[in-house]
Amino acid sequence: MRFISFIILLVLLQGCSIEPWVMPYERARLADPIMNMDPNPVSSSYLNHVYQARESARGAESGQGGGCGCN
Repeated sequence: MRFISFIILLVLLQGCSIEPWVMPYERARLADPIMNMDPNPVSSSYLNHVYQARESARGAESGQGGGCGCN
């Protein structure tokens, strides 16, 4: 039983030695704005701000703005 557990442990630890497939110079393509989940981030931020002001739920949706309420 120990031998089988040892083999399983070795197989699982072998996955830690895999080098990443994405090279540092290729990561710029992954940070492309087209990869964003939100197609219109500025519009969504504005609508989120309006929702927070209307519902008095400031901070619940992580919208931007100052703390004085004069946005």
